Amino acid sequence: MYSYKFKHRIRYADTDQMGYAYYGNYPKYYEIGRVELIRSLGFSYKSFETELGVMLPVVNMEARYIKPAFYDDEITIETQLMEIPSKMITFYHKIYNEKEELINKGIVKLFFIDMKTNSRVSAPEILIEKLKIYFE
Repeated sequence: MYSYKFKHRIRYADTDQMGYAYYGNYPKYYEIGRVELIRSLGFSYKSFETELGVMLPVVNMEARYIKPAFYDDEITIETQLMEIPSKMITFYHKIYNEKEELINKGIVKLFFIDMKTNSRVSAPEILIEKLKIYFE
C-alpha cells in the first residue's frame, strides 16, 4: 500500500450558505489528493499527458459524507493506493478535520488512456516501478 497526506484549508468560496464546505467540492479535494500523491512519487499529472501521452479520465466515484468541514478548517486529505494499477487505478481517500476525526471518505477509479488512439492502455511502467517497493 502507498499512502500520502496533504493539508488543505477550506476557503470561503468552498462553503455554502450554512458555512459548511459545499458537498460538490469533495471531488476537488479527492483530485488534490490524487495529484499530490502522484507528485510525491516524482511525477505530475501534466507529465503523464505531455511526456507519456497518457490521460486519466475518472470512470467512477463514490463519496461518503460523515461530518461537515467548515470555513477556515484545515483538512487532511489522505490518499491511498491499495494495489498496483493495471489498466485502472483506484484511489482511496479519507478526509480528516483538525481534530483528526474522519469527516469524509471516497473512492475514485480512473482508466489509463493513450492520448493518440483514445484506447485503454496499461499503467505506465515507470509508475509501476516506483510503486513496487511499497507492495513487496
